Amino acid sequence: MKKILLAFIWLHLLWLSACIQQPIAERASDQAKSDRAYQSAKIHTELAAEYFNRGQLNVAIEEVMEALKAQSNYAPAYNVLGLINMALNENNKALDNFEQAIRLAPKNSEIHNNYGWFLCQRFPQRIDQAINHFMVAAKDPLYLTPEMAFANAGVCELKRQKYHEAQIFLQKALSIQPNFSPALMGLIDMDFQRGNLVEAKSKLVNLLQNNVSTPESLLLAIQIEQAIGDQLAADSYIFQLQKYFPDSKEAATVREERIR
Repeated sequence: MKKILLAFIWLHLLWLSACIQQPIAERASDQAKSDRAYQSAKIHTELAAEYFNRGQLNVAIEEVMEALKAQSNYAPAYNVLGLINMALNENNKALDNFEQAIRLAPKNSEIHNNYGWFLCQRFPQRIDQAINHFMVAAKDPLYLTPEMAFANAGVCELKRQKYHEAQIFLQKALSIQPNFSPALMGLIDMDFQRGNLVEAKSKLVNLLQNNVSTPESLLLAIQIEQAIGDQLAADSYIFQLQKYFPDSKEAATVREERIR
C-alpha cells in the first residue's frame, strides 16, 4: 500500500513539475521571439537611417517597412519614416509618423527634436509647439546632443524674427559645445537679417575657413554678398554650391532665382 501511495505522490509531483515548467518554457520562447523582433526592427531602422542620410529614400522606406513588419510599435522606425516623408514633402504623412512615434515613446528626446524641427520648417504657425519639443529634448540629462535642440530652437525663433529669444538659445548651444556650426550659422543669419552685413560677412568667412562648407553656409554666403553688392564674390559661392551640392535644395533655389 505504501509503495502504491509513494508511486501516486511521485506521479503527482511529476505532473505538477510539468505544469510549472510548461508556462516557464512558453514564456522563455515568447521572450526570445520578442527579443528577435526588437533586434530586427532596430537593425532595419538603423539601415533606413543610413540610406536616408545618403539620399536613397526608396531604399530607406523599404527598410522602415521591414522594421515595422518585425515590430509594429517600434517608435524609432516611425521617427525615421517621418524624416523620410518630410524630405519627400509628404507633410501630412510625416505629421502622422512623428505623432505616432511620440505616442509610442513620449520620453524619446531624439524624436522630440526631430518633430520640433519638422513643425518649425513646415508649420510656422506651430513654432511654439516646436520650441516645447526642443526643450523636452534639451533638458533631458540623457540626451547626447542638447546643443542641437537649443540651436534648432534658436533657428526657429529667427524664422519669426524673435532675435532676443533666438540669441539666448543659440548662445546656450555654444555654451555646451563651442564652435557648434549650426549655432554659429544662426548668429550669422541673425546679423544678416538685422542688416549687420559687414559683421555677418566677417563671421561667415571665418566659419567657412574653419569648417567644411555646407549647402546652408554657401547659400547664406551668397545672400550676404549679394546684399553687400559684391556679385563677383557671390558668383564664387554659387559656383561652389553648384559644383559640390548640385542636388541640394539650396542649389535648386539659386538656379530658380537666376532663371527669373
